[in-house]
Amino acid sequence: MTALIALDLASVLVFAITGALTAARAQLDPIGFIFIACLTAVGGGTTRDLLLGRDPVFWVADPLPVATAGVAAMAVFFTHHLLVSRLTVLIWLDAVALSVAVAAGVGVAQGLGHPIWTQIVMGIVTGCMGGLLRDVVCNELPLVLKQGELYVTAALAGGGAAVAARELSGSPLVGLAACVAVTFALRAGSIRFGWRLPSFRARPPRP
Repeated sequence: MTALIALDLASVLVFAITGALTAARAQLDPIGFIFIACLTAVGGGTTRDLLLGRDPVFWVADPLPVATAGVAAMAVFFTHHLLVSRLTVLIWLDAVALSVAVAAGVGVAQGLGHPIWTQIVMGIVTGCMGGLLRDVVCNELPLVLKQGELYVTAALAGGGAAVAARELSGSPLVGLAACVAVTFALRAGSIRFGWRLPSFRARPPRP
């Protein structure tokens, strides 16, 4: 459980920074920074806990995640002008947060005794929902929906890797490490090398 708490807190911190960077791009005020950072930071974990019937939700049981997100938001508010490219930093930090959050989601579902398919789905939900909420609220094209990019696919592969590595090694920690590594590797490959899935292309109907 200590590892899962650390993963949840790490994903909260990094997702909060991405939320604050998005708020900077939208030119929001300090309260807007805090709101978007907190929404991004706890959105995925909250959705996960509600779907799993986990009571209380993780940040209700312990206010540290929300406090962490608020501090991160204010740090970005006063320092974002030092970054050469906020968008580039945002995209890469989002990849890190996705990797950690997917592992946290898988681990929480596994700890509650849910079947393997639920563990993988909860990994995807935990990793993707916060960033999706962030982008929709700030009127940005969600990273999760960018044409052909490996995002949900990376989360799915990471969740599968977590389960496979855990079952083969007998160690939950090995599974979580494999999840982070696979998810980040695929997402980073999509960002850096343009790895993509084929996109739908409309074709004229056959005569």
